Amino acid sequence: MFENLMATAVLPAADLDRAKAWWHDVLGRDPIHEDAASGNVFYDVGGVVVLVYLTGFAGTAQNTAFNLVTDDLDRDATALRTHGVVFHEYDFPGLKTVDGIAQLGDTRGAWFSDSEGNIIALSEPSPEMIAMTKRTRDEVG
Repeated sequence: MFENLMATAVLPAADLDRAKAWWHDVLGRDPIHEDAASGNVFYDVGGVVVLVYLTGFAGTAQNTAFNLVTDDLDRDATALRTHGVVFHEYDFPGLKTVDGIAQLGDTRGAWFSDSEGNIIALSEPSPEMIAMTKRTRDEVG
């Protein structure tokens, strides 16, 4: 079952030209494929295919839609800020950011919105989580 299964991330866009400019200018990514018939645009981010598609529902979810994992949150947050990214500030029970960054045990995270209002997380996992992920990848092959 599911022998040839693949997964993609899916993000909505109200304006594909604006979204493509944001992906290029902020994340330094150009499409790996564009489907002229549907207008769908595909990106590669760390081996994960991300589909950006046109819809009027873009930016309506109030949850994290996509997570970028880094080994140095401070470095990458600084780089994103130089491209105009403003990190969200949160003050909820169990989640408080300081200058846009939250310390969650051994994991650190920051959240921002793309050009379409989708919430994207930037996270730096604990060393244990990184080791577990690598072991899982190795076991799966």
